[in-house]
Amino acid sequence: QVQLVESGGGLVQPGGSLRLSCAASGFIFSRSTMSWYRQAPGKNRELVAAIASAGGGTNYADSVKGRFTISRDNTKNTVALQMNSLKPEDTAVYYCKAVDTWSITYWGQGTQVTVSS
Repeated sequence: QVQLVESGGGLVQPGGSLRLSCAASGFIFSRSTMSWYRQAPGKNRELVAAIASAGGGTNYADSVKGRFTISRDNTKNTVALQMNSLKPEDTAVYYCKAVDTWSITYWGQGTQVTVSS
């Protein structure tokens, strides 16, 4: 049974930091592309950051470049999103996504991030 379980969301003041984590199981994590998406109220879900299976190549949405960092630990089957210098516009539900070697997509249940003073 495939599971993606996100954690680390919460309420933070503008300029603050949060670290999201996604624990994966039920598929070959090390061969899967992992990414973080977010969806704000009334908006479409958008890609935030992605990291390749091999070599760890990354890409980021322009809106988070220089502030967010995606990383993965293939020994622990986890992917993290370090978010610094948070802005109110970063408020959203953040989702972990996996695409395995057969191009099957899995989603986590999401974790709420709220940036507000």
